[in-house]
Amino acid sequence: MPTPRHEVARRIRAGRAFVVAAHASPDGDALGATAAMGFILEALGKTFSLVNDSPVPPQYGWLELPAPLLETPPDDGYDLAIVLDCGDAPRLGNLQGVLDPARMAVIDHHLGNPGFGAVNWVDPTRCATGEMVALLAKDLGLALTGPIAPALYTAMATDTGFFSFGGTTAESLELAAELVRGGLDVGATGALIKNQWTMNRLRLWSEVLGQIRLRHDGQVGVIRVSQAMLRRTGTGPEDCEGLINNALRLRGVAAAILARELPEGGVKFSLRSVGAVDIQRVAAAFGGGGHKNAAGGSLEMSLEAAEEALVTGVAGAVEAARAA
Repeated sequence: MPTPRHEVARRIRAGRAFVVAAHASPDGDALGATAAMGFILEALGKTFSLVNDSPVPPQYGWLELPAPLLETPPDDGYDLAIVLDCGDAPRLGNLQGVLDPARMAVIDHHLGNPGFGAVNWVDPTRCATGEMVALLAKDLGLALTGPIAPALYTAMATDTGFFSFGGTTAESLELAAELVRGGLDVGATGALIKNQWTMNRLRLWSEVLGQIRLRHDGQVGVIRVSQAMLRRTGTGPEDCEGLINNALRLRGVAAAILARELPEGGVKFSLRSVGAVDIQRVAAAFGGGGHKNAAGGSLEMSLEAAEEALVTGVAGAVEAARAA
């Protein structure tokens, strides 16, 4: 019986027309994997469209895409929708009601993915969905060179903290080395990924980090971002990417919380941890998901109430890791 990975490759070989999608508000992994998958289909001579419920984030405007990123597929005449880096169907946003699950292949690395496609290649041992797309390209006989290389590197580097997070594996480093051997300019690509800040973003980070809180005897760092902060600094949700990692830089902090107030009410939260502290279970308890050391979700609460609820859950995870 073929594995899901081999079945995805088989369906790509057999199909003619494709849709490539990823979760709304795409991060570097989602967008890089989308671009790389598009380049794969282009190299194979397939017809395809790239879709997302959100536009390309400004900080990734430099990334070459093989086709425009559309809000919805141009028509229904596709053989397979390839959904990338999406932990569950609701993360597709409005595309959830547009794409046909019976013609869907899900490629993802998040724990707790329920498998909402006809084919589901879900592998939480992979550092990024981009790593899985790289393996798929090799399965299909394609070299990791040309414009696919910056896309794959962006996906893998951003989801591993430039290969410093716990999910980094020997295989992911070997794939990165293959990209470099194939001609990828790591210095230039890394600069494009990192050096996209605006003065407004700098002002937001200055204000937010100036108000960081330490909870649970200094073991849990809490960052709160209100709508008022975003309005004052002229920033948006995309300017919060990577913000949470600064709380982990504080000595003694084992886990971090970022709670961002949503314009319609409620809170979007992100959790990060180091070592044995499993915050995926905390996120899952609140209806979210992710990985052992990186997870998130949403809460229908005020910022203050969300902080208290999340601190209680995360503090429990910290204590569980200490007791293990």
